[in-house]
Amino acid sequence: MRAAFTQTVSDASGRRVAQASGDFVIARPGRFRWSVDKPYKQLLVGDGQRVWIYDEDLNQVVVRNNDRALGTTPAALLAGKEEVEEAFNWKSLPAADGLEWLGATPKDKDSAFSELRLGFDTKGLAALEVIDNFGQHTSIRLMNLERNPKLSAELFRFTPPAGADVVGG
Repeated sequence: MRAAFTQTVSDASGRRVAQASGDFVIARPGRFRWSVDKPYKQLLVGDGQRVWIYDEDLNQVVVRNNDRALGTTPAALLAGKEEVEEAFNWKSLPAADGLEWLGATPKDKDSAFSELRLGFDTKGLAALEVIDNFGQHTSIRLMNLERNPKLSAELFRFTPPAGADVVGG
């Protein structure tokens, strides 16, 4: 899939603490490219084996094993392997904001979040909402969603820029 997104993060009291926007592409299993354009540039690339996180301002790349980096995260639902669906408890939620909602709670008690909500409109996935274990709420809205687009394998390859600090591996 391919889409543009806006992301808003609110603290446990509901106060907005961050906002970002960008675009992403996903090809299951484990391959994705999540590019944040605003407020600062950041690129996350999953090549199926590793996840590369590049912070342009810091000129730093963090590399993690794909399974450890995705685990039971929302990204695992979108880009993970089919078995990931068994890692969550699922329930239907009431319709709201013009969307039909599905909720997921991780079976792994060590997960970084307590609840994930997926919102669907007539075209498919339109929103994701994540509540972490500290009550922080992340809301992602998708625009211009394309399902099953032709994607170049190059989108899922990452080579650290010359001079970048590389951490992990």
